[in-house]
Amino acid sequence: MSIDLTFPVPPFGLSPEPVFALAPVEGAEGLFALTGGDARLYLLDAAVHLPDYAPELTDEQATTIGLTDAADAMLLVVANPGADGTTVNLLAPVVVNGRTAVGAQFILEDQDLPLRAELARR
Repeated sequence: MSIDLTFPVPPFGLSPEPVFALAPVEGAEGLFALTGGDARLYLLDAAVHLPDYAPELTDEQATTIGLTDAADAMLLVVANPGADGTTVNLLAPVVVNGRTAVGAQFILEDQDLPLRAELARR
């Protein structure tokens, strides 16, 4: 079952669309496909795959998606599969307000996080 998400600014690499669809990938716990127009990004649920990942948003970033309580945030990271394994972008997560289905991809400020962190096999 997919969820329609609204992005005030589309995620990097996706064309402007009013609504994007977030759908779980069957058989892969915590993996989602975000689609808009002809583009697709694969996103991992950080709570499932990166339980120690705890980036901090600025107040301005949180306001962009109407986030007032961290418990309402769904934290996703862009996954980049490759021949040598999968990397994830920890510097620019996609954050979704679970109450409103509004999301955004944010570049984290003053946080030393990699653009391409290797995802360890579980």
